Amino acid sequence: MKTALVYHPACLEHDTGDHPENADRLRETMGLLQKTGLLDKLLLLQPEPATADMLASVHTDAHIQMVRRLGERGGGWIDGDTVMSPHSYMAALLAAGGAARAVDAVVSVEAQAAFALVRPPGHHATSDRAMGFCLFNNVAIAAAHALQRHGLERVLIVDFDVHHGNGTQDIFYQESRVLYFSTHQYPFYPGSGLVGERGQGPGKGFTVNVPLPAWCGDEEYLRVFREVLEPVASRFRPQLVLVSAGFDVHWSEPIGQMQVSVDGFGRLGQFLKGLASELCQGRLVYTLEGGYNLQALSHGVGVILEGLLELPVSPDPVGPPPRRPAPDIDSILDAVKAAHGLS
Repeated sequence: MKTALVYHPACLEHDTGDHPENADRLRETMGLLQKTGLLDKLLLLQPEPATADMLASVHTDAHIQMVRRLGERGGGWIDGDTVMSPHSYMAALLAAGGAARAVDAVVSVEAQAAFALVRPPGHHATSDRAMGFCLFNNVAIAAAHALQRHGLERVLIVDFDVHHGNGTQDIFYQESRVLYFSTHQYPFYPGSGLVGERGQGPGKGFTVNVPLPAWCGDEEYLRVFREVLEPVASRFRPQLVLVSAGFDVHWSEPIGQMQVSVDGFGRLGQFLKGLASELCQGRLVYTLEGGYNLQALSHGVGVILEGLLELPVSPDPVGPPPRRPAPDIDSILDAVKAAHGLS
């Protein structure tokens, strides 16, 4: 089965200037994929813009029109972190449409797995607010598309960005068909993602937060995946796994204080591939969130794709993090397990 890469060059036209979330993130990554020959091994798909119905499945009309009108006026700052240019609205439509296109490819068996290499990112965007570099919530739109267009009944979202995906959590907080699982640095932006945030109403228990202290690395992340993600996912039995892939947990990142290596991204990717193979016929879709060190980002995406293609994993060009004592996460894991009835 093929692995798809969903990409559109118009995502480069979301011009953010010298902002850390800039077009060089995609240029560098596509350049590496071409240089290493990975691009030739992938099914390259070009998305269509997200439709009005796709956007409306998770966002209010007022929010959608605000983003559109600001783009038409030439752009500007939405908040201290989030900026638009004249072409940002179309880029955002293609980013959301790209995540949905990746779902289409996997659910229709056009590909076994897919990676939506898109920007702007999305997991901070709530139903009615753009924030944290995000305009529309790409992964949430992809999940809603899987439920509504493809008739799936259970979708798992795994978010390993250094920041908590407050927007994704809020959108599905009362939804039992979407299990949202997040590892994130805490305390940190945006301030949400506590263990006690577990969902509400019919969604109670379908939000799983693992707030981690700074300086967690490969072993801590893998331990969380084994001890929390695997049992909650097995209990949920998803029909599709979506991943909000935030490479800003890398140790070299200017944003965040985590210690994951490029090798660690490969190991996390292998874990998720195995989980999807066990639970949902291998249906696995990644969509890009954070990651601002261009070398770590591009090689992180590369090792994820190598794993999906079942190729030998390339050597880590950035290397391991500086030696630092690993934080004790026993009490956090104990609290998460108790909150979600895990033995």
